Amino acid sequence: MTALFYLVESALVLIGSTFIALAALGVVRLPDVYTRMHSASKAGSVGSGLILLALALNSEALPETLRALAAIFFFLLTAPISAHLLAKASYTVGYSMWPGSVLDEMPEVKATTRRSDTPPTSPDDMSDHAADETVSRRSERRPRIGWSEIRRT
Repeated sequence: MTALFYLVESALVLIGSTFIALAALGVVRLPDVYTRMHSASKAGSVGSGLILLALALNSEALPETLRALAAIFFFLLTAPISAHLLAKASYTVGYSMWPGSVLDEMPEVKATTRRSDTPPTSPDDMSDHAADETVSRRSERRPRIGWSEIRRT
């Protein structure tokens, strides 16, 4: 019976490590920031979840098992949400999608230059010139070079 547990734990660790390696490969090889985030959040969560499940099966103490299960729950809860928020912020700021993307369902979002409700903390924050300068720098941003363009050179 213990040999079967060792085989299951070993398989979970190997499969989890494979998922994590594929997530790392996806971060390096995929064409744009959105697909990279998808790879890192989904495959990384599954891989770390499988490794933590192997830890939960291997541990002999109940507190270790509960911590591993809580960590799995935490990973599965937070990684997709944080990746979604990062992707939405990237889209709002203006990171372009890969030209081979088939569908863009996000509505047109314009960044606002409205002043915040927090009081200014420095003399630069008190002038409207600083906000105008930030907006003009964003509009004059050079296009980003992706990994695919770097590999071609």
